[in-house]
Amino acid sequence: MEFKFGDGSLFLPPLHITIIAITIIFLLVRWSKQLETRRFTIFFYFLISSTYITPIFSLSTKEGVFQLWVPLGFIVVFFYLFRSERNHPAKMKASILGLSIAIYQLILQYF
Repeated sequence: MEFKFGDGSLFLPPLHITIIAITIIFLLVRWSKQLETRRFTIFFYFLISSTYITPIFSLSTKEGVFQLWVPLGFIVVFFYLFRSERNHPAKMKASILGLSIAIYQLILQYF
């Protein structure tokens, strides 16, 4: 999406990406209000578990390089929340939402 303002332009991502981003921000703000203290931690759980995917296996073939990617951020946050005494359902919701973004990134990585 492009908006022209005189000599400059403002480029926005496609409409479906914008709607998904607005929905994610709305959910994170709503879930952060459920916490009594340290409301910003919801955003950290989401960012850590959604942005960090890493290859764990790499194989070079004649056709190219195959890499097996895994959402390592979600795995770390999940085990941390599982073992923590200060576990809150809103934190788990944020990390699962992050997992959905990580799965989207994995799909983009393979296709």
